Amino acid sequence: MEKNTMRVEFSALPVNEAFGRMVIGAYLLPLNPTMEVLEDVRTAVSEAVTNAIVHGYRGKEGNVSLSGDIDGNDLTVIVEDHGRGIENVEEAMVPLFSTAPVEEERSGMGFTVMETFMDALNVESKVGIGTKITMRKRISG
Repeated sequence: MEKNTMRVEFSALPVNEAFGRMVIGAYLLPLNPTMEVLEDVRTAVSEAVTNAIVHGYRGKEGNVSLSGDIDGNDLTVIVEDHGRGIENVEEAMVPLFSTAPVEEERSGMGFTVMETFMDALNVESKVGIGTKITMRKRISG
């Protein structure tokens, strides 16, 4: 497949987590991925979008951007917010760590899920500026 790019931006509302999953799923279809690969990517994107909404904005207004780049069978996905940012990325990536209030009962497994389902994960964040999550996956149908 030739190079293909896309970018969408949507409100940081919990109802839009499903929208992000649907967009990335539809975007991948021309590569004819297996159901397992399709679900892996959709789940990783869902976690990244959820993190942006829940931790990046914490109920405040803002937008999440989701972009994709397909080059041959290589997929790059970027989920970005302009919210609170992450004070300590290394600590945030430790399984079971969460900045969400205890009453929200978050598992703290978002980054672990992203790392598990994708071939590569990079997190860039600055407090008060936002967070950019870049994930890569080789897709073979």
